[in-house]
Amino acid sequence: MLTTPTPGPDRSAALLLLSDGRLPAGGYAHSAGLEQAIARGWVRDATTLGDYLRGRIHTTGLVSASFAAAAQHRTASAMEAGDAGGTEGLAPLGAALAGLDRELVARTPSPALRRIARDLGRMLLRAMRSIAPSTQPVLDAAGPVLQQPIAYGTVAAALGLTARDAAGLVLYEAAATPAVAAVKLLSIDPFATHRCLAGLAPELDELAERATAFATADARDLPALAAPLSDIAAELHTNHDQRLFAS
Repeated sequence: MLTTPTPGPDRSAALLLLSDGRLPAGGYAHSAGLEQAIARGWVRDATTLGDYLRGRIHTTGLVSASFAAAAQHRTASAMEAGDAGGTEGLAPLGAALAGLDRELVARTPSPALRRIARDLGRMLLRAMRSIAPSTQPVLDAAGPVLQQPIAYGTVAAALGLTARDAAGLVLYEAAATPAVAAVKLLSIDPFATHRCLAGLAPELDELAERATAFATADARDLPALAAPLSDIAAELHTNHDQRLFAS
């Protein structure tokens, strides 16, 4: 039988682990579109960086967070069934997450972004199998390839975190990844980038609550907001000759 971790304050270390940019899950190699945005002149300084981050969290960030919350809910439900019936109770999990994956693909027009999301999801699952071996039965049942937001939700559940935790984690990652990359790409003061993040904190919390409300929704009813310039930038970046980041 499986032992489902109990969500609560004692799981805060698990949340910190997943939100740490030093987690060896590949995120450090990406700028989340910022490198191309700078090359195109869309981001030039701390002010335009803040605008970029705000636009990101209110569009694709909210979508990703909603899918993470939904993945956490489906995984936690499967784990409860596993507690009652052993690993056989986890059997429906793969199909449930595959349904989420199809809907997220439908919301991601850029082939480059779809590939990146799968690569980062695979790296997160691989990292967690090594870092937290107790999660392996759940991750094995989830399937070999999950897009990053779905992988985050699955891992969050396996570590005893809530849907709200998963949503907040993905939203923070959506803002922090380009913010940290800006230090290298713009030679900007790191205090300025983190001031941008701090300024977004109330919005991140509000968006996380909105995303969590979709945890139990049917996959096709999850948010479908778009950021067309991000899709265009991702495709342009694949053919960019000189680049510091993979995306």
